[in-house]
Amino acid sequence: MCGIIGYIGDRDVTSVLLVGLDRLSYRGYDSAGIATITNGELSHWKKAGKIRELNKIMSSLSIPASLGIGHTRWATHGAPNDVNGHPHISNTRKIALVHNGIIENHSALRKQLINDGHLFRSETDTEVLVHLIEDQLDLGMIPAIKHALSQVEGTYAIAVVCESEPDKVFIARKGSPLLIGLGKNDMFVSSDINNIITHTRDIVYLEDHDIGYITKDSFHLETLSGESVTRPVTHVDWNPESAEKHGYDHFMLKEIYEQPSVIRKVMSKYVNSPGSIEFKGINPENIDLDKVGRFIIQACGTSWHSGLVAKYMIEKYAKILTEVDISSEFRYRQMIAHGNDVVIAISQSGETADTLACLREAKSQFFKAISFVNVKESSIDRASDGVIYSHTGPEIGVASTKNYIAQLVCLYLFALKLGHNKQMISSEELDQKIQELQRIPEYIDQILKQADDIKRIAQKYALSREFLFIGRGVNYPTALEGALKLKEISYIHATGYAAGELKHGPIALIDSKLPVVCIAPKTSTYAKMLANIEEVRSRKGKTIVIATEGDTEVAKFSEDIFYIPEVSEDLTPLLTVIPLQLLSYYIANELDCDVDQPRNLAKSVTVE
Repeated sequence: MCGIIGYIGDRDVTSVLLVGLDRLSYRGYDSAGIATITNGELSHWKKAGKIRELNKIMSSLSIPASLGIGHTRWATHGAPNDVNGHPHISNTRKIALVHNGIIENHSALRKQLINDGHLFRSETDTEVLVHLIEDQLDLGMIPAIKHALSQVEGTYAIAVVCESEPDKVFIARKGSPLLIGLGKNDMFVSSDINNIITHTRDIVYLEDHDIGYITKDSFHLETLSGESVTRPVTHVDWNPESAEKHGYDHFMLKEIYEQPSVIRKVMSKYVNSPGSIEFKGINPENIDLDKVGRFIIQACGTSWHSGLVAKYMIEKYAKILTEVDISSEFRYRQMIAHGNDVVIAISQSGETADTLACLREAKSQFFKAISFVNVKESSIDRASDGVIYSHTGPEIGVASTKNYIAQLVCLYLFALKLGHNKQMISSEELDQKIQELQRIPEYIDQILKQADDIKRIAQKYALSREFLFIGRGVNYPTALEGALKLKEISYIHATGYAAGELKHGPIALIDSKLPVVCIAPKTSTYAKMLANIEEVRSRKGKTIVIATEGDTEVAKFSEDIFYIPEVSEDLTPLLTVIPLQLLSYYIANELDCDVDQPRNLAKSVTVE
């Protein structure tokens, strides 16, 4: 969570920091702050609330700073207020520090430091770091930072500035992402590329236990043990314009409408010809997919839902046993190997803390690992034996939309590839399935042209305080995803269920006030789904149905209905989720919620 930026160079430092924080705000927006050094003197400003609150303070100031650091916070320890915001300042007010991560032993360190005479101003775990550095400042900044980090347990990405070395921004990383951006006569530090992509596309990714600094025209990295290290420069090909709204009211709406082009891009990357799928990121010498006996998919949130869909596809087409776990649970249970098992990690950011921890634990037990990520050179990417990129580009809205679609397409192609390799899908069948998949962008465009119909449904139910989402088979995960989207951005309680589970408890919730979103395209479970919808209607539930074009039967049991084009069963999740994304968006907009930055959430969950 949290976002870090650092800058040294000839540009307007405060402007670079503030604009950068605004672009990082999806990582957290409980408070924001910056620290600068001007003529050798440290100054800092921080304010609770979103970045605009800090901007109000800074707008009237002219600060000829030579360097600075900034932070946007997602609170873990201490309330989201001015005092607990970053940067944190040493007692001598000569050192400022920003941090992403969690210091697990902060309580013991705090007691020790208070006994040694240090005065704490905040409730945060982070503040112990700046005091620990101050304790050994006479040794110089690098030794002092090493001393501090040697005492902490947990995760960190930090940027530090100090009056005694006013020409450097000091950095270190363990478990939380941090990178260096190489400019022309200036240098950047950031949690991710979104806030510096307009300045530079040449990036150096720090590894765990790296420590160092940037100056105006160079950088230095070493390990905590003092060994000098060289990290490669990566050129990022993301277009900075993709991080702009381009006339849409919200990033989420823009990203919903980008989904057809995202699918086309994914297809262009992995489909060489109608009957040929290739994943260059999986080297057969590292992972022989033909010999895999079991896949263990682990992911969080929306990525977990895409993993659930993948289970259906892999088991159907490749006949390979596939398990799906929530990362935060999987990491704490016993991993049992059965020979040729492969762990699959799915993550938009490639930095999801629980998913990364599971991956590392699996690797330590000699499992092979494949990751499905959007961000190249992310921690999960680099920890994996093979990688498949979702090629979504920057996704700024906290609630994932276009990356979910990209994940589904990548995982579907992966399942087809496995089945074809095992000769369970003929080349002719593969060709047909790919051709149908290529028509999905057109079908999504048709759905988006009917967005006003979903908007009217959203306005009708916007004041409902709870929703039920039900689906079956391959669209059970779609019900979970629809409920999650509504919860995330509208703060309405919503629950997704397998429709067959209604009679095992949830049916007790149904009354004349409860909207029930029923995902009922023409699939192999259609008849059973129709029976479940009848059960809801007989108890006076308000049914909002997602159905296949031309289905007049289900309309008899629908309060409101929205049609999607007819496709084969396996591709229905790519279409049924679109009206659910729009439903959640328009309800949240009707309630005047902050769609792109919903309360308490952050885009990249980099702490447990």
